[in-house]
Amino acid sequence: MTTLQPHRISSVDALRGFALLAIVLLHNLEHYNIFGAPAAESPLLKWLDSTSYDFIFFIFAGKAYATFSLLFGFSFFIQLRNARSRGNDFRARFAWRMFLLFCFSQLHALFYNGDILLLYSVCGLILIPASSWSDKKVLVVASILMLQPFAWGKIIYALFNPQYIDTNSMFYRYAAIATETGQNGNLIETLADNIWNGQLYSNFWQVEAGRLFQTPALFLFGMWLGRKNLFVQSDTSRRFWISTLKTAGCACVPLFMLCRLVPPHIENVTILSYYSIALPMIYNFSFMAMLVSAFMLVWFKAGDGRKWQRFIIPYGKMSLTNYIFQSIIGVTLYYHFGFGLFDKVGAFGSVCIACAIFTFQLGYSRLWLRTHPQGPLEYLWKRGTWLNWQKTQSAATD
Repeated sequence: MTTLQPHRISSVDALRGFALLAIVLLHNLEHYNIFGAPAAESPLLKWLDSTSYDFIFFIFAGKAYATFSLLFGFSFFIQLRNARSRGNDFRARFAWRMFLLFCFSQLHALFYNGDILLLYSVCGLILIPASSWSDKKVLVVASILMLQPFAWGKIIYALFNPQYIDTNSMFYRYAAIATETGQNGNLIETLADNIWNGQLYSNFWQVEAGRLFQTPALFLFGMWLGRKNLFVQSDTSRRFWISTLKTAGCACVPLFMLCRLVPPHIENVTILSYYSIALPMIYNFSFMAMLVSAFMLVWFKAGDGRKWQRFIIPYGKMSLTNYIFQSIIGVTLYYHFGFGLFDKVGAFGSVCIACAIFTFQLGYSRLWLRTHPQGPLEYLWKRGTWLNWQKTQSAATD
């Protein structure tokens, strides 16, 4: 039986789809956290490897995650708005929804030690009180979080206490264990190691990389964009994205220079560690804002998106399903328990594998959505969120 859905904003599904495509490209280049590659056998292959790696990391590293997180906050707003239109308070449901997301994160983390869903399930809770904040307060809090106050606090403390040492690298020892298991362990050993060392590696790294502040900031910005209806075409939204593109584009240049030129001159290891977190986070946010603005302006100019933008919509509509299963496919290909390609495939080959995974998942998404309103894991998440199955038909689905 086909159920009715509220009107979805196609530009958001397309943007989410491209963010997910960028994530699968990055994760394959990283061999799903087993870094390293064989030496290229020819000058051409060496050039292809170097170019593929540098280009994809320059364009997408830190920006794909930021876009994905921005749209998570936007989706919360849509769900909240739809629930309120029916006279329901969605906040308690959303807290339960975050618990269910935590459960999905444990499934994902069992295979891949780079899971982001656990962090999402925790940071997403900020949206519950924030839903009653004024627009101004949302922007102020989001901006403060985005500026990485903890990192700057560490830098200031180290300036006044030069003897203080903090390398911000607690994740490293767990990363070493997880990598060793991925390179040499069988399936049972890999799954068992990911229950403890893999999760400590992933979550310590995310905290130390500044994502504990960045993620809720992006959620809040996404909610604010939803409040202002800025993903729907109008003169106001077009002016906003033009202004954002210009501002972000101007900010990227000096921020990039600060990220590249200043660190070699910092001798204090604590200051260097936290400066190398704070500035790149701000730069990545500016770059992401520039990419999203350009995407939206192209979408608006075409009326309802160009063909190259719309083709990926099914992939974005099944983002949870595709995100988890692309990881399962990836670790099977690269880890020792599977095909063990971590030391056999260079950057260019990894990009080709990523494109193959994407093509397969996009085709599957198209076929699945012909007969179902949403992806299989999205369906389970929705059913679990609303509990009363008779009311699911009217539930928010974005």
